[in-house]
Amino acid sequence: MAKKLAGQLKLQVNAGQANPSPPVGPALGQRGINIMEFCKSFNASTQHLEPGIPCPTIITYYQDKSFSIEIRTAPASYYLKKAAGLESAANAPGREVVGSVTVSQVREIAEAKMKDLNTENVEAAMKIIAGSARSMGIEVKG
Repeated sequence: MAKKLAGQLKLQVNAGQANPSPPVGPALGQRGINIMEFCKSFNASTQHLEPGIPCPTIITYYQDKSFSIEIRTAPASYYLKKAAGLESAANAPGREVVGSVTVSQVREIAEAKMKDLNTENVEAAMKIIAGSARSMGIEVKG
């Protein structure tokens, strides 16, 4: 028999750095999820990633207090800032350019994010990533 779904929770946790302190602990605790079990399984799942990468995580929890974790790829903004060598995006995107990325870097980011984007086509994925870059004040150079 299938488990009875109690709800879903979305968190952004850095790879390999899940611990019971806020924001992870309180968010899980108030839903009755075993915090230490989550931290151990999340850190084990993300040990192959570069430490500190922000990982959007969807936690599906059930009435029997069990849960499942789905870890997505890091946000496009993280990859774009890393490729452009920036600390933060533009304060006035559209009027201010704070950095640039090449088309080949956009292609790499699009291929890395492919499973989380709503397209099967790499060219369309590149347009999505280029749009994110534009909204951050990052120029895409051909």
